[in-house]
Amino acid sequence: MKYHLVTLGCQMNHADAERVQAVMAKLGYGVTDKEEEADVIGIIACSVRQKAIDKVYSKISKWNKWKNKKNLVTFVSGCILPDDQQKFLKLFDLVFDMKELSSFPIMLSQYGVTTPVSNTPRVHDADMEEVARPASVAEKLNLAGARPVSKVAAPPQTWEVEPVYNSSFEAFIPIQNGCNKFCTFCAVPYTRGREVSRPSADILEEARNLIEKGYKSITLLGQNVNSYGLDKKGEEISFAALLDRLGGMADASGQDVWIYYTSPHPRDMTRDVIEAMARHRSLAKQVHLPVQSGDDKVLIRMNRKHSMARYREVVGWIHDLLPTATLFTDVIVGFTGETDEQFEKTRAAMREFKYNMAYIAMYSPRPGAASFAWQDDIPHTVKKERYAQLTEDLEKEAIVHTKKMKDQMIRILVRGKDRKDGYLSGHTEGKIVVRFASDDESLIGTFVDVKIESVRPFSVEGELVTEKVAI
Repeated sequence: MKYHLVTLGCQMNHADAERVQAVMAKLGYGVTDKEEEADVIGIIACSVRQKAIDKVYSKISKWNKWKNKKNLVTFVSGCILPDDQQKFLKLFDLVFDMKELSSFPIMLSQYGVTTPVSNTPRVHDADMEEVARPASVAEKLNLAGARPVSKVAAPPQTWEVEPVYNSSFEAFIPIQNGCNKFCTFCAVPYTRGREVSRPSADILEEARNLIEKGYKSITLLGQNVNSYGLDKKGEEISFAALLDRLGGMADASGQDVWIYYTSPHPRDMTRDVIEAMARHRSLAKQVHLPVQSGDDKVLIRMNRKHSMARYREVVGWIHDLLPTATLFTDVIVGFTGETDEQFEKTRAAMREFKYNMAYIAMYSPRPGAASFAWQDDIPHTVKKERYAQLTEDLEKEAIVHTKKMKDQMIRILVRGKDRKDGYLSGHTEGKIVVRFASDDESLIGTFVDVKIESVRPFSVEGELVTEKVAI
């Protein structure tokens, strides 16, 4: 029997998907890239973006039509708002929270699915053995309409399931889940709940295993990674201390690895985080620091809980302690009430902080977020104009950085085949995309040196100089 899994949204959802794959593998299912071959089809959904939710409805509409011709079970999980969960109950066979993942084999058996392994669901956790009858639709809706609930006890977090990594050289390690910030534009606190920190001993063990296996890139994941440990004061180490231990362990291993983290919040960023990055060669010199807006009043409406002065202070630490680091950010244009003057302050921030990369989004209200109740009073045409203008500003700053790379020998991690035929691509330690002419796929997953010959704002191109080098 085979399964097919569709993953939408952020890196955290992709990390969750790796754990779903692990559960399916233990049940004896083989994975298939072709939906039409699958006996079980699932989707790890994202309610944060409307496009992602639209894709869910498109997929399930097609899959449900297939049920007229074949036996098929569908499921959905991931980062989902309560309203979306309730709608999905009418469309999918199984709807569950990622925290219930260890119970998924039991859910399948309750639905009447016979698993390939021993023809019975395999449950390894003793806490899962006592199972009540399958929940009715009314019970799943919890009557109050809060969210679907399972009738099975479940472990507290998805990370208790050991993942099946989708890459042999890149891995994502969840260190924290949930968010306590409640930015008015964001639905994450309502989809993933409050902040919960993973035990540092488990994080260090997973990282140690990956380093010993020769992984080249490891990314620590969380909605607000630098609030790590704040929910367990006195019981758990800080994010800076976690980075320090990881960096020390990686440096001492003799292995070549770049360790990243995403995403931090300016309010919780501390100088000792940047100091830890400066101390250890294995902690990659790249910082993704979301600014969202360059105007203090807009930041207040967004409930970002920091000022531009605070953001400027953090960027100052980065420049002082990590002079070679690249700086990435997130920006929203056209947020409710944003004036032309306030947008100009965001443009000024783009020029001041000279980002290497910015992920710019036009504001769109999301059900469940506080700002959904507010008037979306910026016309779409104005949002598009601001998006285009800010993108142009970004390109002017980014090209200054990439021009400095021309004629330089740059070490990169080769990640795969490029869209340009006959080329491979990878990225620098600072996550600048580099492509070079080669059809030698054995280079994928290795470090190589490339001499840069031409540059664009967000990527560069060069000639392969050395192959499979150590850093």
